[in-house]
Amino acid sequence: MTDVIRVGNCSGFYGDRLSAMREMLDGGDLDYLTGDYLAELTMLILGRDRMKDPAKGYAKTYLRQLEDCLGTAIDKGVTLVSNAGGLAPAHLAAEIRALAERLGLEVSVAHVEGDDLHARADELGLGSPLTANAYLGAFGIARCLDSGAQVVVTGRVTDASVVVAPAISRFGWGREDLDPLAGAVVAGHVIECGTQATGGNYSFFTEIADLRHPGFPIAEIHADGSSVITKHEGTGGAVSIGTVTAQLMYEVTGPRYLGPDVTARLDTVRLSDDGPDRVRITGVRGEAPPSTLKVSRNTLGGFRNEMTFVVTGLDIDAKAELVRGQMTAAMTAPPRDVEWTLARTDHADADTEEAASALLRVVVRDSDPKKVGRAFSSAAVELALASYPGFCVTAPPAEGSPYGVFEAGYVDQAVPQHVAVLPDGTRVDIDPPSVTVEPAPEESVTAEPAEPIGEPTRDLPLGTLAAARSGDKGGNANVGVWVRTDAEWDWLRTTLTDDRIVDLLPEAAVSTVRRYEFPHLRAVNIVIEGILGEGVASGARFDPQAKGLGEWLRSRHVPIPASLLPVSDRAERGIA
Repeated sequence: MTDVIRVGNCSGFYGDRLSAMREMLDGGDLDYLTGDYLAELTMLILGRDRMKDPAKGYAKTYLRQLEDCLGTAIDKGVTLVSNAGGLAPAHLAAEIRALAERLGLEVSVAHVEGDDLHARADELGLGSPLTANAYLGAFGIARCLDSGAQVVVTGRVTDASVVVAPAISRFGWGREDLDPLAGAVVAGHVIECGTQATGGNYSFFTEIADLRHPGFPIAEIHADGSSVITKHEGTGGAVSIGTVTAQLMYEVTGPRYLGPDVTARLDTVRLSDDGPDRVRITGVRGEAPPSTLKVSRNTLGGFRNEMTFVVTGLDIDAKAELVRGQMTAAMTAPPRDVEWTLARTDHADADTEEAASALLRVVVRDSDPKKVGRAFSSAAVELALASYPGFCVTAPPAEGSPYGVFEAGYVDQAVPQHVAVLPDGTRVDIDPPSVTVEPAPEESVTAEPAEPIGEPTRDLPLGTLAAARSGDKGGNANVGVWVRTDAEWDWLRTTLTDDRIVDLLPEAAVSTVRRYEFPHLRAVNIVIEGILGEGVASGARFDPQAKGLGEWLRSRHVPIPASLLPVSDRAERGIA
């Protein structure tokens, strides 16, 4: 038995690069090829698909990829594992068998089910959602792999589970092997979002020589749970301590990374350079998993619509106030929610009309589609000759559209009927872990502001030294911020205090802000609760998934000690 397996990724979301499976199979050696197709918003999309056809509800693009690549995977001995089954893993497994028959291929297909709690939602206290899916772990997938399955599809499992399962199967880990499991979870977390581990969405992207077509990542997982993150030779992008740190800090909510099989301690992760495009992950410690499983719940929240007014030139605030008052008067049966935002994208004495313009956006929501339909959007257009000078809107009137609300729920680990359905149809129950702990909230870490250091400082963008990555978890936003040297870390942790975070991100003033430190990664993790409302599908925020929040934070100015600035920057600013 080999003591290392090569696990690749070919999808970070439903809609990722269609050619990635082909590129990964042709690009070099792999033992397993995984794909993550599910996100909170994706489950809502698949739920609406299922409403139209109960046999649907899976990621249809996966079948398109397999039509091109299934034969190659079989020929090369690469096992395929993905969560593309969505809300219908059994149906997808059947479609794959039918596809193989049409292609004249012999393939063993298995699937995992039991995550779908929709039919039991009310009795479990989960309300009446459109979808309700528990985040299952990796042991069901591993049992399918033990049976010799060449393709395994699942419903809602944790994103890392499709990577952890091959290691469980190959190395024979049990539930008691917490440190190896945690190490594999961290490796899975790094590669689950595809090219975000190889230079995509990377703050220091200008340092990467070729980012036109980044390669997808690979985790070489060892029997002790340590791993090396890499990519196929000759592909674009880069794998560096920076790109791996960026993904490690993505969408985490504290040092303890809770999962159904193990709690991985992210504050124990050690990263080291292992050669060109190779980063080694070691030292990861694991703890018993929580006694409950997270449940992804999506509910149809009603209907929404929006209009955006272009406001140009002088008197921007007065123009915005005029049209706001006119729209308020025109909505004789006002929708339940009306949200206005004025984005001051205008510049004084601008040399283009676009640069002289601000954007006034109104978003409305209601359970009655008529209140947010043409009655709303036509009212905006009817002001065209009767409102502020230069009146303009960005789109014609339209009907409203349905929107969803995401909310997390929790059930005991024993509630889902976790089943591995083997290639011969045998159904194997997967027992929950016997040792669990009651989940407890993480204590936020408060840093004291740095004492005056007696050396020159310059007010410069935080991103002069720090990188960041941000994202969403339901209605919460997460921002990870990190630096590259110990001296910079001493500065960062005492600069990004609770008060300074709110000063730099004024939107956070009305939210609960939690702050955590990861000294081994020289990183600060910030969680801003409720800033995204009821989730991406219903949010009216300019950036509803908070993907740009970290880059906004990097653009804010803070005092930086002169000694930390690159020599070229210091010379440019006349600092000795």
